[in-house]
Amino acid sequence: MTDLASDTSAALRREVTVRGVVQGVGFRPFVYGLATGLGLTGHVTNTGSGVLIEVEGPGPAVYDFCVRVRGDAPALAEVASVEHRDLPASGATGFTILASHGAPTGTLIPPDTATCADCLAELADPADRRHRHPFITCTNCGPRFTIVTALPYDRDQTTMAGFPMCAACVREYRDPANRRFHAQPISCHDCGPRLRLRTGQDRSSTGHCDAAEDSIARARELLADGAILAVKGIGGYHLACDAANPDAVGLLRRRKARGDKPFAVMARTFADIAELAEVSDKERQLLESPARPIVLLRRRPDTGRSLDSVAPGLAELGFMLPYTPVHHLLLGLDADVPGPRLLVMTSANLSGEPLAFEDEDAFTRLAPLVDAWLTHDRPIHVPCDDSVTRVCDGETLPVRRSRGYVPLPIALPEDVRPTLAVGGDLKNTLCVVGGRHAWLSAHVGDMDDVATQRAFERAAQQLTAITATSPELLAADRHPGYRSTQWAQRDTTRPHVLVQHHHAHVAAAMAEHGLDGRTPVIGVAFDGTGYGTDGAIWGGEMLLADYAGFRRFAHLAYVSLPGGDTAVRRPYRMALTHLAAAGIDWSPRLPCVHACPEQERRVLARQLERGVNCVPTSSMGRLFDAVSALIGICQHAGYEAQAAMELEAAAATCLDAADTPIDERYRFTLRAPDESAPLGVSAAPDESAPLDESAPLTADPAPLLAAIVADLESGTPLGRIALAFHNAVAALVAELCATAREQHGLETVALTGGVFGNTLLSRACARRLREDGFHVLRHRIVPPNDGGLALGQAVIAAATRRETRAL
Repeated sequence: MTDLASDTSAALRREVTVRGVVQGVGFRPFVYGLATGLGLTGHVTNTGSGVLIEVEGPGPAVYDFCVRVRGDAPALAEVASVEHRDLPASGATGFTILASHGAPTGTLIPPDTATCADCLAELADPADRRHRHPFITCTNCGPRFTIVTALPYDRDQTTMAGFPMCAACVREYRDPANRRFHAQPISCHDCGPRLRLRTGQDRSSTGHCDAAEDSIARARELLADGAILAVKGIGGYHLACDAANPDAVGLLRRRKARGDKPFAVMARTFADIAELAEVSDKERQLLESPARPIVLLRRRPDTGRSLDSVAPGLAELGFMLPYTPVHHLLLGLDADVPGPRLLVMTSANLSGEPLAFEDEDAFTRLAPLVDAWLTHDRPIHVPCDDSVTRVCDGETLPVRRSRGYVPLPIALPEDVRPTLAVGGDLKNTLCVVGGRHAWLSAHVGDMDDVATQRAFERAAQQLTAITATSPELLAADRHPGYRSTQWAQRDTTRPHVLVQHHHAHVAAAMAEHGLDGRTPVIGVAFDGTGYGTDGAIWGGEMLLADYAGFRRFAHLAYVSLPGGDTAVRRPYRMALTHLAAAGIDWSPRLPCVHACPEQERRVLARQLERGVNCVPTSSMGRLFDAVSALIGICQHAGYEAQAAMELEAAAATCLDAADTPIDERYRFTLRAPDESAPLGVSAAPDESAPLDESAPLTADPAPLLAAIVADLESGTPLGRIALAFHNAVAALVAELCATAREQHGLETVALTGGVFGNTLLSRACARRLREDGFHVLRHRIVPPNDGGLALGQAVIAAATRRETRAL
């Protein structure tokens, strides 16, 4: 290849192919400006596989271009690779942007991003022609993923195709010096889209629609009066009400059948959030990032009962900042405009249903829930719910990965077989892997609802289409009752691989950290439920795992799950079950005993004695539920993990004792394999059994439970008991990992599963492990809960052709 840096004797021409997130981020305008600024000729175009560039000119200038095309790329771009090829010089003049061409072969579409500072300045400027335009955007911000209908990314292949540009927008679109040069969603007041407010009387598609300014004013008045609105955003509708109005929040809870599940709050400015919550530099960075996720923040102790109705019983509130022009206008772009400064913004659906994103569906399905619709006529092609994050030890901990992050790829260390993984039945997401990339879908939801199952099928089709991947394999959870698994098994055109639930969790953590999966790690997988290879419900697992297989090294002792989901909804049943397994009497003085009606208590005792409808479980999530009920924090769970979340909140009130030595009474007893006996499950594994079938160690919480009962009866504050329990679990993790290292020489630990969404536990475990010299992997890209499950399934299935090796 020509030495460009030193060859100044003649014009040189070079073809440059750039792959990655390089469409929809202003990459072609950037290339145009870079090339013309260096005095180069040639052209740039979008293709199905990326951006194709030809540049011609003096060698040093061409060399400079090739270096800067990666290093100076637009902020929203993510350059995966740059390839070069010499071409004969043509003597061409000028530099042009050519029309896009070519079928998609893996182009990476960018996520939707929040309105940028330049657009916000224009939105607030009365002299600007886009003053208060609800759809202001440029090459640096706005909708991308949710409006793309096909590739390459051009306006006629987005949902903006139905809005012809006016003459003024065309001039800006064609002007290389303009910020909107080749910005596909470009629009203004003249060329649309149109915002409107519809009430219950005029919600039909042909009904009355107000001007945008009147619609915003009326919507703010309704919110101030306690109304509930459906607000159409980038990826779907929100249900909105005044967060500072407890009556409005309570009404929304009843209409949505939300129970006590916390709502997210959208604040007008960062200052509004800082008045109510403690915000670290990292948390502020997340709040103000282009992704604009919901960030879970610790409430300030001096805020009193403010916003109690938004997140009952929790120490944290989920906050986000406006990310569309409509949000900014609705919250009051001008500081002196009266109206709510804090809005509840929650997914527009009944609990358990998919997000409403199509207008006619929203007008019909949301009618019992809302008083009006603030909507617009730009279609949403792909629904995309808000992302949710926490910060743990100064790093991002995803809770739900969706808008702002999807469909950004996850880099894999080597080529893998094209595979589609279908995730689980809770917090469902799908994952496609191929080559050296993994792509996860937006959050789909829980698969109990037929409409959610249809959304799942749409997501599978859309994900394979935008990634231009033809999966050769399907991967699914081993649970035979999962609807996602049944969907995969109905496909007779491709082989499918069934992956054990907790093995997938561990593999997901390994994959996001770039591990090739050949060297095993110690995987600590704690969650609520997962189908085990012995037919029991697992959830308190320590696995020695690589992608090829795993060994179950240790687990929480089995107890009965009496009545299945009934025990999940009534944590006092799990508390009584754990007490019975530990040989501790059901004293009427214990809160969990008092919470259980006497007749139910008698039936439960017989049920446990006879083993009727009592599936055994090793779930750590259920142990958290049991302790929460045992000490009187949560006896009835209205939403997933409520009891555990409230237990964490109680422990957080005593963090001043976090570094004190663990109370030795708060401990687990480790039992040797021959002392452990599952409750009524087969000892014989199935054909997918772990690679090494030696029996695992068992962690028995009986001493821990006895200590809790003793402290409860002596009047120890609940927060201190809750904190001591967290520390005991962390001590167990450290002890088991040290034993695994001693026996197997492994130095890397992956902390995964939904229980590790608990930042207090995650910090305590990571601190102990690192002090003991372990390398600790925690989730930073995909959630530790089932929202990250599909990534682990995919990399395990894609590695099935590797030679199986015993651990």
